[in-house]
Amino acid sequence: MSDDGGLTFWEHLDVLRGSLIRMLVAAVAAGVVAFVLKDWLFSVVLAPSRDDFVTYRLLGAEHFSIRLVNTGLTEQFMVHMKMAFAAGVLMASPYILYVLFRFISPALYENERRCSVRLTVAAYAMFIVGLLVNYFVIFPLTVRFLGTYSVSADVDNLLTLSSYVDTLVMMSIVFGVVFEIPVVCWLLARFGLLKAEWMSRYRKHAVVAIVAVAAVVTPTSDAFTLLLVSLPIWLLYEASVVIVRQTRGKR
Repeated sequence: MSDDGGLTFWEHLDVLRGSLIRMLVAAVAAGVVAFVLKDWLFSVVLAPSRDDFVTYRLLGAEHFSIRLVNTGLTEQFMVHMKMAFAAGVLMASPYILYVLFRFISPALYENERRCSVRLTVAAYAMFIVGLLVNYFVIFPLTVRFLGTYSVSADVDNLLTLSSYVDTLVMMSIVFGVVFEIPVVCWLLARFGLLKAEWMSRYRKHAVVAIVAVAAVVTPTSDAFTLLLVSLPIWLLYEASVVIVRQTRGKR
């Protein structure tokens, strides 16, 4: 114990190490479960590649066929490991956030703790919404367009499993992060660092920046995917303008 009755620096490190170990164990355990449930895991992962996926049925898309192939000796096993790890982290994420909050919360005042809880829940919820939007809208439309696009009837499309999975994971992370824009804007408005008037005044500049960011984070280089990525970011920007205006009005 320190002189003021709190934990010493090294005791804080011990608590942090214990928290990190618990988070790692939770992620690994959930990953092992996902690895064992291979059929269920890949029925979810590969669903957007089939023409009976819910998004295609709702849009009334025509029948199409996308063939995924394996080109490496260890590719399928490594893809299985990668997706099991990603699924494990996702399933364990509520517990991981809980452990992190338990470690940080003693250093916060009561009002800061309440605000942190709301901020964490909002950020996590928006991240999950971003994942769902990508899985049910953006990624299926991208797969449908690029997977069936052909310059000639003499050329067949054969998509590698690794490219499919890598694109899914990358786009999921990108949209999860992108959907944090309203939360970040709300936080900046709370601190008085952002005003709705500024966002409205520089809307045209923001659109150019959004397209540039979308071009950087988009895993493919086609205009169709660029448009699909840019549109949700622009809608989030417009929603953020409203959130910032309301937040500033309450101050």
